[in-house]
Amino acid sequence: MSLLLHGGRVVTSLAPAWVVDGDLLIADGRIGAVGDAASDSSATRIDCGGCLVVPGNVCAHTHVYSALARGMPFRLEPPANFVEILQRVWWRLDRALDEGSVRASALVGGMEALLAGTTSLVDHHASPNAIDGSLDVIADAFESLGLRSVLCYEVTDRDGPERAAAGVEESRRFLAREPRPLVRGMVGAHASFTLSEETLAACVELARSADAGIHVHVAEDAADERDALARFGTRVVQRLADAGALDRRSLLAHCVHLDSSERELVCDAGASIAHNPRSNMNNGVGRTPLADLGERVALGTDGIGSDMFEESRAGFFRFREGTLAAPFDWPLAHLARGAELAGELFGEPALGTIAPGAPADLAVLDYAAPAPLTGDNLPGHWVFGMSSRVVRDVVVGGEVVVRDRRLTKVDQEELAAKAEVDARRLWDAMEELGPHPFQPEGG
Repeated sequence: MSLLLHGGRVVTSLAPAWVVDGDLLIADGRIGAVGDAASDSSATRIDCGGCLVVPGNVCAHTHVYSALARGMPFRLEPPANFVEILQRVWWRLDRALDEGSVRASALVGGMEALLAGTTSLVDHHASPNAIDGSLDVIADAFESLGLRSVLCYEVTDRDGPERAAAGVEESRRFLAREPRPLVRGMVGAHASFTLSEETLAACVELARSADAGIHVHVAEDAADERDALARFGTRVVQRLADAGALDRRSLLAHCVHLDSSERELVCDAGASIAHNPRSNMNNGVGRTPLADLGERVALGTDGIGSDMFEESRAGFFRFREGTLAAPFDWPLAHLARGAELAGELFGEPALGTIAPGAPADLAVLDYAAPAPLTGDNLPGHWVFGMSSRVVRDVVVGGEVVVRDRRLTKVDQEELAAKAEVDARRLWDAMEELGPHPFQPEGG
């Protein structure tokens, strides 16, 4: 089926920002033409008069299993540090997940992503009491919505060697499957401080044999570095490099507490970094040294939804607070890097652009610009005017998956109602669990 988006303004690229007036033709899941050449009398026509068409946003690191956590009861002593946040909140939640709540979380997280104009999620999943088949549950849920995704299972030793081995096998099984059009996989690992030498080696071996990258949390909190020094006499990134877990295909989440030698290792390896500014602020872990991490820094949410308009603005203002030299195109540059990352994983180098031949992943924004809008000043409109509230339509792989602010492939009211039931059941299961006993070494 062909689509003709008629009468709008098209942002063909975020970095550099480029805006053109004219129609947009989509055919066979890809951009056919932009501007005067975009015409097809047989195409389904969507009126975009007064709207701005932009590339779909990519969330480069998230945990959709957290989607049902919003508003959940909490009766333990409040966490006093990052490790206690994990022990008392997230490592209780993930142990309470079963297949039904994994599915519900993926559906809710995927729905909210699409309605916010996010067309791709790079997800890091954990459900230690429901490991086998969990990645297919998430993939099926995302596909039912029409969402593009890159999935992995969070391999870790914190729940014992049997579950660590099961996580590796779930990853192996998923990566061996025939590729789906909108789904790709990586090898997931939690963080150095919950990985034994044997488990890290198993992840590296799997990544090599499956020709896949490793997606791992790195120095999110100083506890990760203290543990690496106490157990192995080296810092986190050096440990990953020594194990063969650091290369251009690696995706490193956070990287808050890297020293200069680690930052140099990351840049030399060409690894990608997923910066999660709102999560870092929420957990009080510190500021990522962005100025020293090179150009391969994308934006993620670490599970705080999937609204990349909001995330990109929060990250920009947090960065600009430290230096007024921070350019206003900072959000667009890092969102574009996220699209490049997804494009590398899908073998689609033009993903994240609206150019002939690129995958048709885009959002139509009902944005009534109160001032002239050009490629030169698009960053100012993005930072001070645009938000997910103006997302009207969303297209993924050439298919309209949101039309007039409603999902097209599922009943979103029915989805939300079912999720509320699953959330209550998940919360009840979580209440039966005490804080996780796992402790990193080094204090």
